[in-house]
Amino acid sequence: MHWIKTLILLLLMLPLTQCGPGRRTAPAGDVVSDLVTNPNGRGQTVILEVPAGPSMNYPLMAVWLEDLGGNYLQTLYVAQSIATGTFRHGKQVKGHWEPGERRRPAALPRWGHQRGLQASDGLYLPEPSQPVPDAYTGATPTTAFRLKAKADQPLEHPVRIFLEINQSWDWNTFWTNAKYPGDEAYATSSQPAVVYSAVLDPSRPGEKVGLSLAGRSHHSGTDGLLYKDVETLSTALQIIGEASARIVD
Repeated sequence: MHWIKTLILLLLMLPLTQCGPGRRTAPAGDVVSDLVTNPNGRGQTVILEVPAGPSMNYPLMAVWLEDLGGNYLQTLYVAQSIATGTFRHGKQVKGHWEPGERRRPAALPRWGHQRGLQASDGLYLPEPSQPVPDAYTGATPTTAFRLKAKADQPLEHPVRIFLEINQSWDWNTFWTNAKYPGDEAYATSSQPAVVYSAVLDPSRPGEKVGLSLAGRSHHSGTDGLLYKDVETLSTALQIIGEASARIVD
């Protein structure tokens, strides 16, 4: 009977071995949280509706606009931890996680490179000395959410909205924790960030457009390219459901 007790103990411990610092199950249900950013912007309101997928568990996200030529226009929303360079579980002190500065280049590399602002350490990430303004940031949604963001200036031509999303510790059979030994950026990202996009036309206010999968980001954030080989992704494609966006006002 001893082996049975041992097996039960191992099964109880298994979920803990797959979790990172501060991991916990996101709230379930149909709750929709509202995020409001840049309320003093002079342009129209962009509304992004994102249902939770079965694998949503405190992901990091960025939402931004580009023109149809691929030029970055502005950020609509970015997770506060990325925006400030300070994470709730940023450093370990005597075996406990405490808030602190942490660099996560693999978290949202497409957004960072398109934004084009290089930090003092060479990374395309905000840092505590030069954070993203508070108007464009907010807490990480833990369930389905609706983002209402004002454009900085009136939108006169079609634009492309992007959503980049990344969830740490989501290893799978391809993106394993042994795939890139010694790559700390990859180790805190696991499956790469996923990018979705749609074209919004300000001449058609109120028209709801679904976001399509555009690709994945670099596994450790070395560049800001979009990679099309998404067949290796699993739960990363299940973080959110079918998102949609529209311009109002």
